[in-house]
Amino acid sequence: MSEYTSPVPPPGPDTVPPEPYREIYPMPMFVNIPTADFAASKDFWMRGLGFIDLFSIPDQVAHLRRWAFQDILLVPGERTEKAPISVSFSCVLGQVEEIAARCEELLPGSVSGPAETPWNTVDVTVTTPEGARVVMTAARPLDRDGEKAAAMREMGLDFV
Repeated sequence: MSEYTSPVPPPGPDTVPPEPYREIYPMPMFVNIPTADFAASKDFWMRGLGFIDLFSIPDQVAHLRRWAFQDILLVPGERTEKAPISVSFSCVLGQVEEIAARCEELLPGSVSGPAETPWNTVDVTVTTPEGARVVMTAARPLDRDGEKAAAMREMGLDFV
């Protein structure tokens, strides 16, 4: 690859960091972090680590971001050894069932879903042999004039 396409600036002593990226895009991957205290977690990630609140649904999810492709979702829950932080990877709708079937065949009982989410995706959750929680998430087509889009706008997802 000859062209520099990363959102991360080239290294150097005078390099200026990019501003937080506020555009909406299909996220190729992101981390889910359980929190019992959304306010404290958001404050730490924002004031301490420089993330912005791209959008939040109170007590359900907070989508925080720094640069492009540096996305985290704060989700309800307690962080324990038995509740690992999970990672989500984008896929397409046609892959969800096949991924679920392959993983269930390889490790019976490792699959949960597919399930539709309020933010218009279909997710399948897989627990790997080492206990990692991997969510394969596929966006669903959205009628921007339909009921689902209206419900998403009511939740504060005004980019719909």
